Amino acid sequence: MSEDQTTPQDPTSQHEQPDTEGEQIAHPGVTSDMGEQPDHGEDSYRGSNRLEGKRAVITGGDSGIGRAVALAFAREGADVLIAYLEDEEEDAQETVRLVEDAGRKAVTCPGDLRDESHCQQVIDTAVQELGGVDVLVNNAAYQMVQPGGIADITTEQFDRVMKTNLYAMFWLSKMALQHMQPGSTIINTASIQGTTPSPELLDYATTKGAIINFTKGLAQGVAEQGVRVNAVAPGPIWTPLIPATMPPEKVETFGEDAPLGRAGQPAELAPAYVFFASQESSYVTGEVLAVTGGTPL
Repeated sequence: MSEDQTTPQDPTSQHEQPDTEGEQIAHPGVTSDMGEQPDHGEDSYRGSNRLEGKRAVITGGDSGIGRAVALAFAREGADVLIAYLEDEEEDAQETVRLVEDAGRKAVTCPGDLRDESHCQQVIDTAVQELGGVDVLVNNAAYQMVQPGGIADITTEQFDRVMKTNLYAMFWLSKMALQHMQPGSTIINTASIQGTTPSPELLDYATTKGAIINFTKGLAQGVAEQGVRVNAVAPGPIWTPLIPATMPPEKVETFGEDAPLGRAGQPAELAPAYVFFASQESSYVTGEVLAVTGGTPL
């Protein structure tokens, strides 16, 4: 449970709008390069043993939403494997520190999820190092804003977005299901872009729409196995991906058009993933939970 939830707070001012001044950092984005770093729940998230003994795989677990989820899972009692790009090792080691500080086991598996064999390595490593897979969080994603829309999206970029966001989710889910027992869960990271696409993120938005449909279809397909599949759909969340993939003018105003008037923080996403991973959502499957600051899906 987040400490911030123990007393009522005004959601419009619980976190300040990031003061970014349109900052830009190199892709894929390292947290230490950010002028204003995100809140992952380091000082606020308090667990209550809701995931005691579970074994979780989190892709894109080095930073942003993935780090917040890894931290929350660990403080709820889960051991965690994080998958990430090799260029993100610095961030990954900080996530490892947070998990281990919570008294849980942290396993790293760097590599490119566009490679089917690496996806197999991720699951095999989890089985070998953690003893199995109870929770799979398909969170890794690639985006790159193209102001000119479809005219500026190259085949190379389109292919990278599809492989990272969809192929990897498909491979990892298929591979993890071979090891999942009844009560296990798959949680996919969708997006408000999945239902309200921006032209400059056409390829990314296309994958997020597909993730929503994949979630609903897979949930029906594996229900008899006792495995639940759900998705979290974030709105504008302040992570390294934003200054690494958006032009300065977009970064400067990021999140201001949400009804709550600000960008969200990764720490505000983590409880949604904990809910779906825990027994509290035992009768929930095929659902998409919007965490968008008030913008409807």
